[in-house]
Amino acid sequence: MSIEILEGILIPFLGTTLGAACVFFLKGEMSEKLKKAMGGFAAGVMISASFFSLILPALEQSDDMGKLAFVPTMIGFLIGMLFLLFLDIIIPHMHLDKSEEGPKSGLKRTTKLVLAVTLHNLPEGMAVGIVYAGWKYGNNEIALSGALALALGIALQNFPEGAIVSMPLVAEGMPKWKTFIYGTLSGIVEPIGALLTIFAAGFFLPVLPYLLSFAAGAMFYVVVEELIPEMSEGSHSNIGTVCFAFGFVMMMALDVGLG
Repeated sequence: MSIEILEGILIPFLGTTLGAACVFFLKGEMSEKLKKAMGGFAAGVMISASFFSLILPALEQSDDMGKLAFVPTMIGFLIGMLFLLFLDIIIPHMHLDKSEEGPKSGLKRTTKLVLAVTLHNLPEGMAVGIVYAGWKYGNNEIALSGALALALGIALQNFPEGAIVSMPLVAEGMPKWKTFIYGTLSGIVEPIGALLTIFAAGFFLPVLPYLLSFAAGAMFYVVVEELIPEMSEGSHSNIGTVCFAFGFVMMMALDVGLG
């Protein structure tokens, strides 16, 4: 495996780790305004990354289908949404607003919160893996700089997610070093998912448009199901909206500037 790919799949994990490290610098639980700002920013980055780094390349790779070029992207997107819906139903977890979700289980509240963010990180790791796989196997529509832009964008939105896991646990009395480990482990699924996707993508290269749009659909599910409701409910929703726009344009600039 090349050093470029290794760096690419570890960059998002670094973002989660740095976010989890906030427990050593911030006191108490995050304010409602900060939560909405972080959630809005993460949502903006994910939507922008899904469109510019995944959906557009998927459409471009299906150009030879003429007016039906949208079909692979449409199918992959819907399957990605349904896949995350399936995981959302069968995995016991907790929404980021701390409401219960998923099947009843004997898992601790802390474990459910970590599982929630881990569930969010799965499609992001797949997205990074799929884009780097496309570059590795010589797809003309995917450049190394574009793959790097996606990895950096995911890392930016992983920072608030790492903090969202670790900070509430500190407020509940858990030792800081332990909450840092929990926050960091919530992001370990990303490099693992990226590696598995890269190794498997060689067999599925002919259906790369489906895989790219699958990752986009999975990421859209996380944004619509979790991040947007969290940032828009209650007071200070305008903060989340402004940060959503900021996250969107920042990821767009990264993708266009480096792509």
